[in-house]
Order: sequence, then structure tokens, then C-alpha cells
Amino acid sequence: MSGGCLEEDLLRRTVAEGTDYPVVVDYGITDGDRDNFRLPCGGRIRLLVEPLGTASSVSGALEHVRQLAESLRSRQPVARRVSLQGVVELELPEPAAQPGIVFNGEELLQTLQPECRLLLIGAGEVARYVAEFATAADFTVTLCEPREAFSSGWGYPHLPLDRRLPDDLVAECFNDSWCGVLALAHDPRIDDMGLLAALQSSAFYVGAMGSKRTSDARRERLLSLGLGEADLQRLRAPIGINIPSKTPAEIAISVVADLIAARHHLRITHEPCASHSGK
Repeated sequence: MSGGCLEEDLLRRTVAEGTDYPVVVDYGITDGDRDNFRLPCGGRIRLLVEPLGTASSVSGALEHVRQLAESLRSRQPVARRVSLQGVVELELPEPAAQPGIVFNGEELLQTLQPECRLLLIGAGEVARYVAEFATAADFTVTLCEPREAFSSGWGYPHLPLDRRLPDDLVAECFNDSWCGVLALAHDPRIDDMGLLAALQSSAFYVGAMGSKRTSDARRERLLSLGLGEADLQRLRAPIGINIPSKTPAEIAISVVADLIAARHHLRITHEPCASHSGK
């Protein structure tokens, strides 16, 4: 909870004073707290400790956790409502509810949203840095590379490759409003098939690497392949923010910065993409 400075006291207090009901525990309120626990910058930590309950009610508590996990696995936002009287419920959050916690002194509402997944198409230096920076920023990253020449020479085992075709991956697990698809191969043979599938899905972010000239040519190809104009407008190309960037690491920084901004907008609005003409 704090890097180690209050965990021992929290464990001791929970064992000694534990109840069958949720309880709020505050640290950093008094001068003694600040001296004993050395919270940084005069900070304050408020915790809600929820007991699993007596032996007869543990199964109900575990069922609550199972339902919570299942909602997130099925890519659905969910809210937990916990009262200090011990009533714990799951509910659908309000359409514009942001992730986080609201506590009114008697009841806590915790809103959770699914993880944001990224599909990176093409194994290269830009993809390598995007994967590392995006993972550090709490995105879940999959790197797609069906080309044998590139996958066989991939030298970063901590970034595993998926050898399936990108449109298959989009259709299977990167098509909801919590997913992003990035075409980084600089190879129309695989970039275009991934972009066609992604732009006809509900993915919150679809981008492609390349110069303005390359991006204009890509748009013409996608239109010729049957993509609708409205769907094409969703494509972010050239990808990233204009810093301007040149090296693979710099390009990755501009891309991940744009992703973070797009994720923030998604979280505060949760406005899934409208239905698409190609679906």
C-alpha cells in the first residue's frame, strides 16, 4: 500500500480489530502518524478494508470477486458498491462514469473498466519501442508479425510475436472499444489487411506509420478495397503527435503519447465508435 511503511501496522490492526463489516482506516491524519509512518510530502492514505466474512459467507464473497473478474474478462465496465454495513453489490456504471473511487462516508462506489489492448502490426525497431513504452504506460500489448523473414530474426524474446494474420487477430480479440490497432510494418501486404479490419470495428484507436505522402497513398488503397469514407476518417495517419520525431524511439514516444491522450478521452467519455458501414 505504501512501499512498506505502514503494512505491518495495517496487518496488526486488522487482526486485532477485525470485524465482519468493511472499515475505513486512515493514515497521516495526526502528527504521530506522520512521524511513525513517514508518508511522503505530508501525505494521507485512506483505506477501505473489506473482510471476506465468516466461514459461512466466504463463498458469497468469492462469488462476488468471480463475477467482477468475469465482467472485466468479457470487456464490460462494472461498478462495485460497498456500504459500511456490509452490503456489497455489482452494477452497471453510468454511461459517462470515469474509473476511480467515490466515497461519501457511508458508501463507496468503485468503477472499473477493461484493460486497453494494443495490437502492433510489424516487428521492427519502432514496434519494439512502442511495445516497451506502452507496456510501461499500462497498455496490454500484442505484437503481430506473420512474415517469416522478420519473425525469425526477432531479437527481443521479452516481446513475443503472434504469427497469425492481423485481420484474424482483429476479428478475434482486438475489435471492441477498448482496443487499439497500430500498423507499423511499412508493408501494405499486412498493414492494409489489419487496417481494413480495424477501421470496420469499434477499436478506439487505429493508426498507421508513414509520411503524409505514404498516408495519402494508403487512404487511396483502402478506398479502392471497399472501405467507406466515414470509416476511413477514423485513421490516424501519420501516426503520433507532431513533436517532430525522427528516430525509432522518438517516433514511439509520439505514438504512445497520442495513445495515452486517446485512452484518457475514452475513459472519461466511454463513447464506443458508432456502427460502421463495413460491418
